[in-house]
Amino acid sequence: MVTGLVKRYGSATAVDGLNLVADRAKVTALLGPNGAGKTTTIEICEGYRRADQGTVRVLGLDPARDVRALAPRVGVMLQSGGLPQAVRAGDYLRLIASFYARPVDPAGLLDRLGLTACAGVPCRRLSGGQQQRLSLAAAVIGRPELVFLDEPTAGLDPQARHATWDLITELRTAGVSVVLTTHFMEEAERLADGVAIMDHGQLVAEGTPAELTGTAGQLRFRAQPGLSTDSLLSALPGGTAAKESPEGYYVIEVQGRVDPQLLAAVTAWCAEHGVLAKDLRVESRTLEDVFLELTGRDLRS
Repeated sequence: MVTGLVKRYGSATAVDGLNLVADRAKVTALLGPNGAGKTTTIEICEGYRRADQGTVRVLGLDPARDVRALAPRVGVMLQSGGLPQAVRAGDYLRLIASFYARPVDPAGLLDRLGLTACAGVPCRRLSGGQQQRLSLAAAVIGRPELVFLDEPTAGLDPQARHATWDLITELRTAGVSVVLTTHFMEEAERLADGVAIMDHGQLVAEGTPAELTGTAGQLRFRAQPGLSTDSLLSALPGGTAAKESPEGYYVIEVQGRVDPQLLAAVTAWCAEHGVLAKDLRVESRTLEDVFLELTGRDLRS
């Protein structure tokens, strides 16, 4: 639990009065553009940085003061680095396992994450994706109650990404709490029980993926440019909006789900006006749509 968290670097405020709760035995995704304060927040929760203001409790303990008590109970996967470059992958994982009373079998975990063939390879010679998977293995080998995963699937191919997703789902099923940061909205939508979106160091939205995306729907079709959307709207039920997209689609936005009556009204209007509705499809708002609405489309450094 994070309450009123503030962290400054000189004159820059990285985290600005953040309040955040991650439920036990759930997957919580912390999202935000580059520079939003996600990694700083996670590093404070992990005990690697100290807060300037506010209260942070991890499994009921202060991560800065209670490091010894928390270390056996928490797994950490850093965004990058942390691996001893000269040590072989299998030796490193066996060493990490030796620190715990009841670790997961290192050989089985290497096999699970597709790393058996490179167990004898020094960490510096592993590919970026292999290093990511080894860092994930090190984070979960001690059977933690809580695991922090900072960009766990960055640089992974589709097969490795799905294997990682399966492992995260199994952790949650086993009662492990997972806090992850990611830039893959599909990943958050697929895995997370709760989502928190940060921007400029502040919380701008939180809820389940379903709560954040709502029930809003869209109906899209392609037609000749310059149609009268006012005329189209007059034929539709209230609570809708229409626009012509840069990609050449007409987009009907609905406050609620697209139902058969709306679809019939659109196709009837098209028939009456001699409009051939090409590529007609029904869509729902995604977490990426919500993310862009809240944080904008400008590039972040």
